[in-house]
Amino acid sequence: MKKAKRRKSKISRRKRAKSRSPKKRKGPHVPFQHKDVLTLKEAAPQDLELVFRLAEKMKKRPEDFLTKLKGRSIALLFQKPSVRTRISFQIGVSELGGSSVYMGPQEMPLGERESVKDVARVLARYCDAIVARTYAHSDVVELAQHAAVPVINGLSDSYHPCQTLADLFTIRERFKTLEKINIGYIGDGNNVLNSLLYGAAKTGANLSMATPKGYEPSEEILNEIKLITKESGSKVTLSNNPFTAIKNAHVIYTDVWVSMGQEKQREQRLRDFQPFQINGALINKAPKDAIVMHCLPAHRGEEITDEVIESARSAIFTQAENRLHTQKALLYLLLTRKKRK
Repeated sequence: MKKAKRRKSKISRRKRAKSRSPKKRKGPHVPFQHKDVLTLKEAAPQDLELVFRLAEKMKKRPEDFLTKLKGRSIALLFQKPSVRTRISFQIGVSELGGSSVYMGPQEMPLGERESVKDVARVLARYCDAIVARTYAHSDVVELAQHAAVPVINGLSDSYHPCQTLADLFTIRERFKTLEKINIGYIGDGNNVLNSLLYGAAKTGANLSMATPKGYEPSEEILNEIKLITKESGSKVTLSNNPFTAIKNAHVIYTDVWVSMGQEKQREQRLRDFQPFQINGALINKAPKDAIVMHCLPAHRGEEITDEVIESARSAIFTQAENRLHTQKALLYLLLTRKKRK
C-alpha cells in the first residue's frame, strides 16, 4: 500500500508541475522567413494571403502608406529590358517613401566586370533589398546566397514570382476567393507558368494547363506541385489540348510564344503554338463569366488576338496595374518582418 501511495504521489506531482509550466503560444504568422522571394516555392500560403490583404489596402488607400519605407533604398539590377517590372517597382518604392536606383545591363553585366557574389555583397552594404531581373536563374540564386538583404526575383528564365502575385491578386479581386477557382493556362511551359503552378497550388486554386508536346513544365516541378496539392486540395492537370484547359474555366491565361533569348527558335515556335492561340473561336467555347489574362508584353495576332485583348472579358490591364500594388505589399512585408526566434 505504501509503494502504491508513493507512486501515486509522484504522478500527481508531475501533473502539477506540467500544469504550472508555461504553455508555448503560437504568435502571429511571421512572413517570408526565407528572406528572399525567388520562386514562390519558399513562400508559405499565409505569406501570399498577407500580400493580397495588404495589397488590397494599399490599392484602396495609398495615402495611408506614404512613409512606410521612409529611408529605405532598393537596388533594381536588370539584365533584361522591362516596362512593368521596372516602372512598378520604381513607382512603388517612391509611393512608400523610399528610394530606388536602377542599373541596366550596360552598367552592371553580371559575372563579367565583377563576380555575382561581389556585386551582392556590395549592394547589400548600400541597399535594403535587391530586385534582380536576369536570364539565368542561377544568378538570382547566387545573389541571394551572398546578399545579407532580401533578394526579389523580378524575372529569370525559370520563374516570375512577382507576376504570379499580381495574377492571383487580380483573380481574387474579381472572384473574391482563390479556392476552387479554375485557371486555364494555354501556351508555353515557361517561367510564368512555373511560378503560377506554385502560387495556384498554395492558394487552393485549380490549374489546367495546355501546352504543345515538348513544351510542358519540367517533371521536377510537376512532382513538387503534386506534393503541395495534397496539402491544399488544388487540382493541377496537364494536356496538349487548349479546349480541355478552358472547360469550366474562370480564368483563361496565356503568355508570349517567343520570350527574350528565344529569337532563334521563333519560326519553329510559331508553327508549334499556332493551335494554341487565344482567339474568338476558343473564347466562345469557354464559360461566359471567364476572364482573359496575359502577363504582357503581348504579341498581338500571335498568342492572342486584338479582338480578345480589347473585349469585355479582358482583365489584362487591371492585371498589369496590380503589379504595383502587390509589389508594394511584398516590399513592405520583407523589409518590416521580424525574424523568428
